[in-house]
Amino acid sequence: MEKEITSLIDDYRRGVIDRRSFLKKVAVYAGSTAAAIALVPGIDRAQLQDNDPDLVTEFIKYKGETGEVRAYLARPKASKKYPAVIVIHENRGLQPHIMDVNRRLAKEGFLSLAPDALSPLGGTSENDVNKAMSMIRELNGEQTAKNFVAAVKYLETHPLSNGKVGCTGFCWGGAMTNQVAVNSPTLKAAVPYYGKQPSNDDVAKIKAPIMAHYGATDAGINQGIPQFEEALKKAGIEYHIYIYEGAGHAFNNDTSPERYNEQAAKLAWKRTVDFLKEKLKS
Repeated sequence: MEKEITSLIDDYRRGVIDRRSFLKKVAVYAGSTAAAIALVPGIDRAQLQDNDPDLVTEFIKYKGETGEVRAYLARPKASKKYPAVIVIHENRGLQPHIMDVNRRLAKEGFLSLAPDALSPLGGTSENDVNKAMSMIRELNGEQTAKNFVAAVKYLETHPLSNGKVGCTGFCWGGAMTNQVAVNSPTLKAAVPYYGKQPSNDDVAKIKAPIMAHYGATDAGINQGIPQFEEALKKAGIEYHIYIYEGAGHAFNNDTSPERYNEQAAKLAWKRTVDFLKEKLKS
């Protein structure tokens, strides 16, 4: 039984099977879904729960540059106005991990939206993470950025939004977060995690304050930090750059044991939440 469960855990972490299928299959060995969750080591149990009684979650569609964009929306249960945040996924598309991050922000008091960048191509595959990675490369970069800028506008006018919108993203989504900041003058805060930096000319277009997180051993991405920081200074943009010792690329992804760095992830998350609250709630 242990071998079978280990294999299922590996498939789930790689995105080969979705959450529902994962729990159903593990429950066969464990006897119940509750027992299945208790059996699973190394996976954040909160990630396996998308029916939090304190939250309202749903898939919605909004109008983007390429047509309708599918997105996962999460918010606290009370019907009132909240500061809003866009969450941009990694190059694997809209996976359960990012939906969990979206819910975590909702638990912090945000109206949180995680768009699926692959919507123009039919959406993220539930069973084949490699397909999603291949599809990402097919996207038109300019149109994709405009789809996320449209998400800013969608949240600014949402009836449960206070009109202030921030953005955060990871890896591919970190780079896209920077592009949203470049292309959306009304964005109020941007928090890219280990994302490729924009050009100097594009940095000059940014209006939102920036908080950027990097892993110290992420050499490829980090080589762009000095130029990015200099451009931010020159443009007079408020910024905070944090580099976490001992952490590498994708250190926030707690479904990837080989990359996840708990200490760095928790500190970066606290800084992110505090920053977003400061910029979007006041």
